[in-house]
Amino acid sequence: VQLQASGGGLVQPGGSLRLSCEPSTFTMDYYAIAWFRQAPGKEREGVSCISSNDGNARSADSYYSDSVKGRLTISRNNDKNMVWLQMNSLKPEDTAVYYCAAHKSRGNWCSIRTEDWYDYWGQGTQVTVSS
Repeated sequence: VQLQASGGGLVQPGGSLRLSCEPSTFTMDYYAIAWFRQAPGKEREGVSCISSNDGNARSADSYYSDSVKGRLTISRNNDKNMVWLQMNSLKPEDTAVYYCAAHKSRGNWCSIRTEDWYDYWGQGTQVTVSS
């Protein structure tokens, strides 16, 4: 396992969770990191990503899918070798297994459009939003 995803769980609609992604075999300074999710019976979709920006985490660019924009926030701390996905105002349709993925790139750009761009994947963490 190259990436360790954690923080999932059961939460009521409107609640919050914070997912964590930590590489187990490399330092992430020069890697773009993304979160994808897969709901039962659906294809995996990109949720959010954050660029490496050549190791300058404070000015790294981030991207979000339209379905989560304004509710989810991705962030990174290279000193702690961690990426987080803060999830607020959760909805039942956010229920899915969430995966983090990494691609080595020193640019200030990342993608949530294609899984193939990412080289390393975590095992996934289940998020269930239900009353």
